[in-house]
Amino acid sequence: MALPEASLCLDHKLLPSSGANYGKQRSLGLVELRYSLRTLGNGIRRCGFRSVSFCSTDERKNLSKRSCFLRCKCQKADSVSGKTNVNNVQELNQLLQSDGEGFTDGNINGVGTVDGRKIEEEAWDLLKESVVYYCGNPIGTIAASDTSGSSILNYDQVFIRDFIPSGIAFLLKGEYDIVRNFVLHTLQLQSWEKTMDCHSPGQGLMPASFKVRTVPLDGDDSVTEDVLDPDFGEAAIGRVAPVDSGLWWIILLRAYGKCTGDLSVQERVDVQTGIKMILKLCLADGFDMFPTLLVTDGSCMIDRRMGIHGHPLEIQALFYSALLCAREMLAPEDASADLLRALNNRLVALSFHIREYYWIDMKKLNEIYRYKTEEYSYDAVNKFNIYPDQIPSWLVDFMPARGGYLIGNLQPAHMDFRFFSLGNLWSIVGGLATVEQSHAILDLVEEKWSELVADMPLKICYPALEGQEWRIITGSDPKNTAWSYHNGGSWPTLLWQLTVACMKMNRPEIAEKAVLLAERRISRDKWPEYYDTRRARFIGKQSRLFQTWSIAGYLVAKLLLGNPSAAKVLITEEDSELVNAFSCMLSANPRKRGRKGFKQPFII
Repeated sequence: MALPEASLCLDHKLLPSSGANYGKQRSLGLVELRYSLRTLGNGIRRCGFRSVSFCSTDERKNLSKRSCFLRCKCQKADSVSGKTNVNNVQELNQLLQSDGEGFTDGNINGVGTVDGRKIEEEAWDLLKESVVYYCGNPIGTIAASDTSGSSILNYDQVFIRDFIPSGIAFLLKGEYDIVRNFVLHTLQLQSWEKTMDCHSPGQGLMPASFKVRTVPLDGDDSVTEDVLDPDFGEAAIGRVAPVDSGLWWIILLRAYGKCTGDLSVQERVDVQTGIKMILKLCLADGFDMFPTLLVTDGSCMIDRRMGIHGHPLEIQALFYSALLCAREMLAPEDASADLLRALNNRLVALSFHIREYYWIDMKKLNEIYRYKTEEYSYDAVNKFNIYPDQIPSWLVDFMPARGGYLIGNLQPAHMDFRFFSLGNLWSIVGGLATVEQSHAILDLVEEKWSELVADMPLKICYPALEGQEWRIITGSDPKNTAWSYHNGGSWPTLLWQLTVACMKMNRPEIAEKAVLLAERRISRDKWPEYYDTRRARFIGKQSRLFQTWSIAGYLVAKLLLGNPSAAKVLITEEDSELVNAFSCMLSANPRKRGRKGFKQPFII
């Protein structure tokens, strides 16, 4: 709501009090603020303030040199749970001693026992220092606080996907205001019409990131205003629009309601409209025949060219989860009936498609090995014309007798057999994978621990592209060399998705083991964005330090290990109607799934 113009005299406190405890602010001396809130022609609300400062000359210089986001110096947060299971530590030390990588006495690179409580306190301090303010209120967290390099690039912006673990950490800590502000302000950015080569993106698209800029108001340097400047991909490397931002936004919105019990936010007319706009964008008919979401390469967490164009697993898992969350939050009204019908039909078709055609284990691998090709009929077994020679040699050795996973992508005559961590983990969390498949994915992580986790959780994908394959698929991307960045690099932020998946399947020991492993290095290494080499021995060659989602991912993992029931705010389960519809599709004929079995679409 609009604020009336008023003059406020503040001493050491700049921000209004809220439910969140962000600690003491920097002392700015005696400052008189006059707020000016107005709505611009494009619907974005701007808030500015006039300041008459009685600070010292040095203080005024510091204020004038401040960056476009406001940051606070926060008090140390209370430790959540500094306790560690002694048996788990001993087991981990024994594992490291027998690792064969030259570690002795349970140490990694000379590091002995770690104090989990101190690491948590440091993480909370860093997370709260990364908070960005808009018009005096917390609105998000910057991507990284690394000041060691000369080039900031866009790491000083608030990324939608990057803020998700930060938002979850704040929710689990009971600090709700920052998440509420983030959800509502990013919704205001949804309707911005940015262009790329005179072309505008689809209505309902969420930005990849935004920046809070403090600019003079109406040419008067003594009056400033905070402006939200979004990036829909028109300034990003590769100029790729984000597909996952809107899906993550829906997931976080549901988590906010589940965690706070406050459903008034999701019931707001503008929020309901925002959900519908995202759904209509994702459910729009096109040329594609598959129920999966067709996207371009680089439009998700792996935001550079990595050969995942088409129907990458990560987007399908987030899409499915967002559909379930949206169905739960949409207000029952006549105007939503057609949308809900389309949503339910898509859920059934999407779950069937992914579970049947993306799943691979030793049994399925043997089936593919014996596929017949060039099958033209509704009853074809090899529907996508996959040639058995596509099976890579590494997969034969990688696939264990116990366990399996969902492949990275499926297209005509092509299966991307790589293991993508986020897609598989969120398929567990969101219920896209069956219970049996979910356990099998975690079985695979355990069986292939040295490949997928090694010295720092968790490989973003496995294996890495190398040689000529790397040159062709990545375009010789120097940042995505083998076992670095998105090409087989290890990303600590994936700890939180792993932990949620383990909590859902009641297998917390896997997450505990991964967190204990991460604690031995991550703080000493200054919370890097990612790690390089096959075993994650080195800090990434271009990795930013004090990466916020590395910090937040660790905190969410610790919070969930201390309170496993809190994972329910993120988990989505299938209802009985979806399960029954899926069973009906399978009962037609598990080997011949052509048109004969589907005379009518399933309407739920």
